[in-house]
Amino acid sequence: MAEGEGMIGRIGLETRLREWGIEFDVAEHPEVFTVEQALPHIEHLNGMFAKNLFLRDKKKRLYLFCAPHDADIKLNELSKLVGASGGLRFADESVLQEKLGLTQGAVTVFGIINDKNKDVQLVLDKRLCDGTYPKLYFHPMVNSASTGITSEGLNLFIQKSGHEPKIIDL
Repeated sequence: MAEGEGMIGRIGLETRLREWGIEFDVAEHPEVFTVEQALPHIEHLNGMFAKNLFLRDKKKRLYLFCAPHDADIKLNELSKLVGASGGLRFADESVLQEKLGLTQGAVTVFGIINDKNKDVQLVLDKRLCDGTYPKLYFHPMVNSASTGITSEGLNLFIQKSGHEPKIIDL
């Protein structure tokens, strides 16, 4: 989604990170649509690439789930951990665009910056928040780059975005 349509894109995200004093680095790479496609382009980096899933439950409550890319995620177990009604399934791309300003393949924790109404419950694997990894890599609103921040930077970003994440232990 283009900047200026009421949504923050890559340029706006990087501006906001600088304003908030969050250090980051960026690795440019070709467009990727899966973790498997991304790994060859980022495996040289000292950190963990994140897997990000945009999900909904039967009552249409929305969840943005983020975990290390190698986490074994079972939607049934995740549903119980977050108290989802009727299980979890992937949400439609139109909802992803409307709520977070993202497209499939570019789902990222950074999208919560566009969730002004707090319609999306952010759910994080605790390893992303506790300094387990030297850096965490997420797409910067587009899937043609990966932005690295520390757990401390991620926690500050979430705080500044006004979200209260649910932290889970997978």
